[in-house]
Amino acid sequence: MTIRYRVRHRTDYRYGEAMSRGHTVTHLVPRTGSNQVVNRWSVAVDPEPDERFEFGDAFGNLVVQFVVATPHHRLSIVAESEVDVAVPVASPDRTPWDAGSRWSPETAGFVAPSPFATATPAVEAFARESFVPGRPIVDVARDVCSRIYRDFSFDPTFTVVATPLADVLRARRGVCQDFAHLAVASLRAFGLPARYVSGYIETLPPAGEPKLVGADASHAWCSVALGDGSWFDFDPTNDQSPPTGHVVVAFGRDYLDVAPVQGVVVGPVTAQELTVEVDVTSHQLD
Repeated sequence: MTIRYRVRHRTDYRYGEAMSRGHTVTHLVPRTGSNQVVNRWSVAVDPEPDERFEFGDAFGNLVVQFVVATPHHRLSIVAESEVDVAVPVASPDRTPWDAGSRWSPETAGFVAPSPFATATPAVEAFARESFVPGRPIVDVARDVCSRIYRDFSFDPTFTVVATPLADVLRARRGVCQDFAHLAVASLRAFGLPARYVSGYIETLPPAGEPKLVGADASHAWCSVALGDGSWFDFDPTNDQSPPTGHVVVAFGRDYLDVAPVQGVVVGPVTAQELTVEVDVTSHQLD
């Protein structure tokens, strides 16, 4: 079965005083992969950039980078895309996690620690329960996924992007980025390559109620390398392994590699207001 998704992601910045210059890097364009095809995409910027670049980063994600070199009180970025996603099937790979290293140079790079997904002793202690000797990698990932979903509370008021995993572990609460970082770090703690995945899911309204414009959001989940060289995705926020209804935008070592929008502005110290709206709609193709 294949689902067609249409995504509109709007990011608006408002500044109390005019900024003289701004440099912005975005990961907003979905990537084509094994079960996903991007039919079309666009990234519109207002005011019109003085410079604009499009290129692939070290992980194969499409980056749109631009410079606004004229004074501006606001910046608006609207990314739109149409993506066909085939519903994933369960992986047949049953390689045990402790079968010994079989990683290629491409996958081995995801074993090393990264700023937001480091395998500390506390992370290793949390993960150990899932690493039963001889258990297949897929089952380890599913167990980590379910334990995070069961034992942690979703709380958007508790963390910010830079909140340490130690705080998330102590409080047993966080958001999708925190849960993805914890899962990635847990797998890396025992030598498994794991990557952070950013993208979108469609948020469905309660039965009988209309879908609200702007109610969807960016999402994060993770994937682990299997013995046959494939990757197995799972979503600890929703306890889905593999996840369904997800549109992949980018993957990397952690959030820093794939932040949807990041940059710097040059100008006076002043108030700044950020508004983000994401809309995802879908229909079944077959």
